[in-house]
Amino acid sequence: MNPLLEKFKTPFETPPFKKIETDHFLPAIQTGIALAKEDIERIKAEIEPSFENTIVALDNAGEQLSLVSSIFFNLNSAETNETIQSLAREISPLLTAHSNDILLDKKLFENVEKVYLQKENLGLSVEQLSLLEKTYKSFVRNGAKLDKEQQAKLREIDQKLSQLSLKFGENVLAETNKYKLIVEKESDLQGLPDAIKEAASQEAENAGETGKWIFTLAFPSYIPFMTYANNRELRKELFIAYNTKSSKGDELDNQEFIKEMLQLKNERAKLLGYENYAAFILEERMAKNSQAVLDFLDNLLQKGKPKAVKEIQELEAFAKALDQIDRLEKWDFAYYAEKLKKQKYDVDDELLRPFFKLEQVTQGVFETAKKLFGITFKKNEDIEVYHDDVTAYEVIDKEGKHLAVFYADFFPRAGKRNGAWMTSFRGQKIHNGVAQRPHVSIVCNFTKPTKSKPSLLTFNEVTTLFHEFGHALHGMLAKGTYESLTGTHVFWDFVELPSQIFENWCYEKECLDLFASHYESGEKISPELIQKIKNASNFHQGYQTVRQISFGLLDMAYHSVDPSEIKSIPDFEKGQMRSTSLLPEVEGTLMSTSFSHIFQGGYAAGYYSYKWAEVLDADAFELFLEKGIFDQQTAQSFQEHILSSGSKEHPAVLYKRFRGREPKPDALLRRAGLV
Repeated sequence: MNPLLEKFKTPFETPPFKKIETDHFLPAIQTGIALAKEDIERIKAEIEPSFENTIVALDNAGEQLSLVSSIFFNLNSAETNETIQSLAREISPLLTAHSNDILLDKKLFENVEKVYLQKENLGLSVEQLSLLEKTYKSFVRNGAKLDKEQQAKLREIDQKLSQLSLKFGENVLAETNKYKLIVEKESDLQGLPDAIKEAASQEAENAGETGKWIFTLAFPSYIPFMTYANNRELRKELFIAYNTKSSKGDELDNQEFIKEMLQLKNERAKLLGYENYAAFILEERMAKNSQAVLDFLDNLLQKGKPKAVKEIQELEAFAKALDQIDRLEKWDFAYYAEKLKKQKYDVDDELLRPFFKLEQVTQGVFETAKKLFGITFKKNEDIEVYHDDVTAYEVIDKEGKHLAVFYADFFPRAGKRNGAWMTSFRGQKIHNGVAQRPHVSIVCNFTKPTKSKPSLLTFNEVTTLFHEFGHALHGMLAKGTYESLTGTHVFWDFVELPSQIFENWCYEKECLDLFASHYESGEKISPELIQKIKNASNFHQGYQTVRQISFGLLDMAYHSVDPSEIKSIPDFEKGQMRSTSLLPEVEGTLMSTSFSHIFQGGYAAGYYSYKWAEVLDADAFELFLEKGIFDQQTAQSFQEHILSSGSKEHPAVLYKRFRGREPKPDALLRRAGLV
């Protein structure tokens, strides 16, 4: 029997990963589509469409398909291989076609529209009304009102986009895995901490290059090398390798895929009556339109760039005084920035690492969540996992009831894409009186243990763990009736609030005291060191602000202009980045071809969301600072209105309910030292 087609007889109905084989997926997807079609036919057959028999039924249709798809695509991101990637290229068009079949079904839309047109007379709750609005809009925004010829064109566009997005991601992963910097002389490793050298030696040993050191483009290898290696030429080599991914004119080049994707997205938007793709996307965002986004980013740029310019001038003078560097290059930035930070604040990552053993930080994250929301995490080895690196936990609420399943997957490997993200294997809902609790996962690429040392995190990795755990809380604490409205199913420019606000706790003594102790001596992190972390928190915030704005502006430009005007991806990128450029251009480098957030993930015309949500998170955290970072009343309010409400109501309404007023940008500007 195919385990994906049976009811999972596992703890909390979690995926039975030990039984699932790759060849189970395609038949399970095909069966899931067939079952979903039966659900849709039943809804269409309703003679008197109602909220329950049409709108609610639609939200619950295709349950089996949704479950199998989430398992498959989560594996394609975190534990993929050539077979899974090949299968993804086969499965993705099937799912796209199925989605189009639903959203372009004339009879089905008639039933939905009948209910929608009666909405004022149905006595619906706020949550029910939100589901009805969202369902109706999803049909309209996906072509339900187009004629047959236009719908056929839309189907063709969606099929192509699904394939191109997969190919883009496959190419970036292949480029990341392909490159290796092999160092043969120990003298070339000067400046690198012992733990990083040991990890590189282990990497070489695993690759059959004993007696050498291998550095890769995975973050735990790339970032320390760029930060600490004295060898400037090798930093340059590694920098160029990282910043030319999928742009070399070979079979892994993404430039033509970008052009084609932009053309297709623009066609799709125009087909639906929008000026461009950004206009289509932003209709369903807090920002509402492109001009609001551009005004927002420009306002931040005006505040951030003067500070960023001063920071770069200071760094240039520092590098010149230290090493007679006449021209600061991009591959010099992290190296000299770390040295300058050490000089100014007497703190650096290597001083902090021993206090941030991964297991301790993980327990610290759990303890923080317990103090705020009363939830506890219990490791459960009966829950099957998809890789030995993954740990599964049962999450229990403050009343002792089962709340969620939480998976933690922390280390890089060949089958995992770079970066860090939160995802779900299933969401939260209440159906026919039965509560379904969520299965949530965070996937990261942290420093691995070596033969002599455990996994010791940089402070940036600590904040990353808190960030992704914030997303996980949004999923785990979900409390609603309809799955499409619960958890992280919110506007993209609101979804980063729970994650970004959670990073703030990392800077507070009351939180750090829960977990930051030396992995060998057990000595707690000192108040002096915590103060140094806080003092250094504004270091190069001007630069970081401008960097994030540059990505947001590039994203908006890609999705706002006429794609036919983009003749050259390098020229377009360079033109858009000019206003935010702070260091000399490096000929031949190109970030667009590995800009996975917008060409593979869901951030197209939405990368600005990170800065947008920073305004919300800084403003919201100031309330915690006023009341106490573990104040129960504030935490309860945040849980009720932000973490548990999903998109029952508009995010602006929910935020105002929590904060008591509209958000103000002042807190972000203060925190970043921009005022």
